[in-house]
Amino acid sequence: MHAMQYEIALPADYDMSVIRARVARVGHLLDDWQGLGLKAYLVRERGVDGSPVNQYAPFYLWRTVQGMNRFLWGGPFQKLSDDFGRPAVRQWSGVAYEAGGAAGSPAVVAVRQRVPVAADEVMADEAEAVGELARGDGVLVAAAGVDTSRWEIVRFSLWAHDAPKAEGDVFRVLHLSAPGLAELPRGRQW
Repeated sequence: MHAMQYEIALPADYDMSVIRARVARVGHLLDDWQGLGLKAYLVRERGVDGSPVNQYAPFYLWRTVQGMNRFLWGGPFQKLSDDFGRPAVRQWSGVAYEAGGAAGSPAVVAVRQRVPVAADEVMADEAEAVGELARGDGVLVAAAGVDTSRWEIVRFSLWAHDAPKAEGDVFRVLHLSAPGLAELPRGRQW
């Protein structure tokens, strides 16, 4: 599994209905993308859920590198780059993934937390933390990855309700494409 996210910062007075309309128009294009576990079409709006910014920031869990590369090198990512400029794409190697008790429910919010990897941190501990997060009330999925160029962990979770019990940046889910969710390997990724 590979995690990926890009963030498109938008002006404070940006009409976020433009992003909602865009996702309504094109979100289905990845509903059957080969190699994709899930894509959560995410937004943060200034003043909502504690967000200081307007932002479009999709988050991906990829089953295969080939699917990810096909998306980045000539797929729908090119259209996004044409419209907004090419954003920096963050990638994390998968550490752990678990389905939660609310799997199959509509996703309402997502929480992303990025934290430095402590020098003595053991990734097995992170895998256990993902399992614990997945057992939370209303969790659809929980995952963690590590960026070894920055020694940073990303923890990502999708929730079926507005009150997530996880720390981090809260995003609203506009659409969820999950063609390969059932095929993502569960548990630790090594």
